[in-house]
Amino acid sequence: MTIALVFLLLVVLVLINVPIAVAIAVVAMAGMVAAHGTTALVNAMLTFYSGATSFPLLAIPLFILAGGLMNTSGISRRLIAFVTALVGFIRGGLAMVNVFVSMIFAEISGSAVADVAALGSVLIPEMKRRGYSGRFSAAVTSSSASLAVIIPPSLPMILYGAISDTSITQLFIAGIVPGIVCGIAMMALSYWYAVRFNLPREDAFSLRRLWRSFREAGWALTLPVIILGGIFSGIVTATEAAGLAVLAALVIGVFIYRELDLRLLHRSLVDGVVQTAAVMLLVTASAVLGIYLTELEVPVRLTRAMLAISENRYVVLAMLNLLLFGLGCIMHGAAAIVLVVPIVMPLVRELGVDPVHFGIIVTLNIAIGQQTPPVASVLAVACSIAKEDMWAVTRVNVGYILLLIATLLVVTYVPVFSTGLVGAIYGP
Repeated sequence: MTIALVFLLLVVLVLINVPIAVAIAVVAMAGMVAAHGTTALVNAMLTFYSGATSFPLLAIPLFILAGGLMNTSGISRRLIAFVTALVGFIRGGLAMVNVFVSMIFAEISGSAVADVAALGSVLIPEMKRRGYSGRFSAAVTSSSASLAVIIPPSLPMILYGAISDTSITQLFIAGIVPGIVCGIAMMALSYWYAVRFNLPREDAFSLRRLWRSFREAGWALTLPVIILGGIFSGIVTATEAAGLAVLAALVIGVFIYRELDLRLLHRSLVDGVVQTAAVMLLVTASAVLGIYLTELEVPVRLTRAMLAISENRYVVLAMLNLLLFGLGCIMHGAAAIVLVVPIVMPLVRELGVDPVHFGIIVTLNIAIGQQTPPVASVLAVACSIAKEDMWAVTRVNVGYILLLIATLLVVTYVPVFSTGLVGAIYGP
């Protein structure tokens, strides 16, 4: 009964537009006071502090800042120009450029919202000018941006790793194959749409233009090498790599491209602080709620309830997928992670599911949730840029969403698809 009241109160607060982080904190502290009196608030404050001081979480504000710096220093624009020269000559090539650039940008920012904001502001108006519909432009930009949470470095993976005590580096490695395969599938679907609807070709292929754009984007292309090379070689941790990404973006923007001035730097810092504050408030509030739910034995009860339905791990994973998908449709991805992962991890371990494997399942559900209304945080940004109705864009976006769902199903039921590369590097 107590558990039902807790979640009912949480739903009511969210429905009356209380920020979800505040709603989580209010519910947790109200429950703790009801159970143990006001003295429990002392522990709540200590948990708020300890929940925000995890070293791996420091990577989140740094990657957010790195993404902001790339957007304001000309790095994104040069990446778009290079990929356009590379594949833009194919029919519907600008849609492929959209996906390809998102795959590169994903290796730097780790944030789908940063991806769609940075690339969408350039690509969506250009696609509309070249004859693409606004709905299709918004759909392909939004869906390809969600590759940023699958391809490393991924902010949801960092959050999941910190909460579940799972290796973030192994999560990054596990996301490489699903992310690349999904990106290639999106490019193939874009080409199919291009042929079916006779979408335009861009300029003819020019080796000279390709070389010129490659030279201009050369420094920008070093960022994925710095970040992923440092992490996978073991030279730096994910958090240290995030710091390197910020430093490299500053050096490239200020001293090489010379487009990053104090005004733009100030704007990037402010945007980074705002986004980081929202995420970290969620993390700290969820830490308090996690303690309270553990006291109520919610993880244990959930484990017993699901195992009573079936002890088959794949049936249970299907139920967890439905749970994560449903939550992804109605709340921000970070909120879904901090709310669900502490509760379901005992069940995951009970089933013998590799935490790295489950982390990729969670991440893919987050990517799908970013595209499915009513919340659809990434889709909302793309629709705002394109000035299109969200539900109209969603109808066009169905094909790309189905690709994400297909990737999720393959990862869920063929674990080697995500964990195979991890096993090859670290051993069984």
